[in-house]
Amino acid sequence: MKSTVEQLSPTRVRINVEVPFEELKPDFDKAYKALAQQIRIPGFRPGKAPAKLIEARVGRGAVLEQVVNDVLPKRYSEAVQASEVKVIGQPEIEITKIEDGDELTFTAEVDIRPEVTLPDFSSLAVTVDPIAIDDADVEKQLDSLRQRFGTLKSVDRAIESGDFVSIDLSATVDGQEVEEASTTGLSHEVGSGQLIEGLDETLIGLKAEESKDFTSKLVAGDHAGKDAVITVTVQSVKERELPDADDEFAQMASEFDTIDELKADLTKRVEQAKKVEQAGEIRDKVLDALLEATDIPLPEKVVQAEIDAVVHDAVHGFDHDEAKLAEALAEQGSSREEFDADTKQAAEKSVKTQLLLDAVAEAENTQVGQDELTERIIFQAQRYGMSPDQFIQQVQQAGQLGAIFADVRRGKSLAGVVVAATVTDTAGTVIDTTEMFGNPAAEAEEISAEELAEVADATEGEDAEAKA
Repeated sequence: MKSTVEQLSPTRVRINVEVPFEELKPDFDKAYKALAQQIRIPGFRPGKAPAKLIEARVGRGAVLEQVVNDVLPKRYSEAVQASEVKVIGQPEIEITKIEDGDELTFTAEVDIRPEVTLPDFSSLAVTVDPIAIDDADVEKQLDSLRQRFGTLKSVDRAIESGDFVSIDLSATVDGQEVEEASTTGLSHEVGSGQLIEGLDETLIGLKAEESKDFTSKLVAGDHAGKDAVITVTVQSVKERELPDADDEFAQMASEFDTIDELKADLTKRVEQAKKVEQAGEIRDKVLDALLEATDIPLPEKVVQAEIDAVVHDAVHGFDHDEAKLAEALAEQGSSREEFDADTKQAAEKSVKTQLLLDAVAEAENTQVGQDELTERIIFQAQRYGMSPDQFIQQVQQAGQLGAIFADVRRGKSLAGVVVAATVTDTAGTVIDTTEMFGNPAAEAEEISAEELAEVADATEGEDAEAKA
């Protein structure tokens, strides 16, 4: 087999492949064997008919078609490996010549990872807000803890934001009752915004056994998206009574003996949360600075594929009704044109970021260990409310294990850039980012293909240990 590469643009190539027919003999044998299992020829057991009889029955063209369909993916992969181009996205393959008994030639146009000239990471400089903790932050955490130990007490007054109510709901559309939108004895925290739009505003000021109508759009059922007249009837009103913030509460709600000790611990927690927020701000600003300092040609097909995926998901949420999507955008003060423009901008940044961090990973020889990959899988499983073994099974079935590996590698590469950059806060203090991002340059044993395949077993072990 011979293959050559034509550079069509910085992000796209055409691979030309020539395959002599003598190299296809194993593929023809495989095709004859497969066809022999599918057809019956008198006098021969299934799978035992000679090739000439099979060809006479189905025709040479059918045999040739099956061979070509089997050969193209394998020969394309061999050509990619031989050319050492770094392909991304799906190829557009065109058969340019089939001369039976002579040769098969085809071309494959595909996007590739462009060459990227990286800046000196130490030249990157960003400024972020300093960490500031005030009494209000600590009091907010303390109030949140007190609410967990609060009790509900019935009150004989008008409803206020923060009250807990028991309500009945009913709805009509064009005068017809909507049964699926009716319910009784529904518990709701006023002001939480967790139910129907407009409900909280309607409830405030009502008392027990009072009713009121309001108009809102239904979000589910046969009448989803339609305006409905909704009647809310208040059954009861309760307010949350919080325990006093004293030593007794500290002993009940924590391992501390005094309220001062509890507040000191909450202060540390607030500080840690602020550090996490600051780390996120640092990461995002360093990434933006790196993107700004680097010229990266964008592969159009890859960008368009990402745009198409986002648009498909958006339209799918409205039963593929473009008009409903446009209506929903209008309600949010946007338009389809703005949505498409924002989607394109986000897709371009996403693809550029991936290409850039892949280039950083190669330049810095970033390694990912099995422990790091397993940790990410367990974290992702928790986010989706799944056990690690269930999550890894779905990931493997979808062929996404490599994508998770790449994501871990990119994150580790970005951490290395952050540590190399200069980060100061607005007060002029230089921030030591190694405390937040560790030492990504520390050597990690590279995960092999075999170890990558064994990650499923590792996550199952972690799951069993967690259950124990």
